[in-house]
Amino acid sequence: MKPRSDPAADLPDDVLVAGILDGQEELFPVLVARYETRLFRFIRRYTGDSEDARDVTQEVFLKVYSALDDFDPRYKFSTWLFRIAANEALMMIRKRRPEGDWVDLQTQDQDDRDYTPVQLTDWCCLPEQELLSTESRAVLDQAIQRLPEILRIVFILRDLQGLSIQETSQVLNLTESAVKTRLLRARLRLREDLSVYFGQQVIGKAKKE
Repeated sequence: MKPRSDPAADLPDDVLVAGILDGQEELFPVLVARYETRLFRFIRRYTGDSEDARDVTQEVFLKVYSALDDFDPRYKFSTWLFRIAANEALMMIRKRRPEGDWVDLQTQDQDDRDYTPVQLTDWCCLPEQELLSTESRAVLDQAIQRLPEILRIVFILRDLQGLSIQETSQVLNLTESAVKTRLLRARLRLREDLSVYFGQQVIGKAKKE
């Protein structure tokens, strides 16, 4: 016989949160199981370090549990959760840096205001297997790490974690317009950064043919 699944696993986030606040503490592990992998991947992509990501993920859930009374039900629980995760990940990054060498994610990125990408190599004709190869994913991860923090976190939340523009703006306390602008800049920078790698793949493919 198949083991019975936990009926709580199908409950919406807001119902789980309400139950936990009502004293059903056994529901909290359901929230953890629902989000821990997704949070870990987000934090690892942002910090660039798996060990840091494990530590931060654990700290996030500890903070969520202790601050659950402060959750505003007008917002999605996942948005609140990612906001805490973004703050904790940023604190971890700051610990690695000299004092004062910090980035404020809410500042205006004036140095990028007139950013224009160089001519890019078109890799539209590469087979899907090549784009999804282990090597290509590693190159993409490295390119993401080279993005400025204010662009990297928007790209990860929107394009890799699948948050909406509105949710991303709420997580980062930015206007939706700022999110859209930073997302566009992140995509352009990644495309420029990856153009050399994928251009070489196009050349290699052409030689084989």
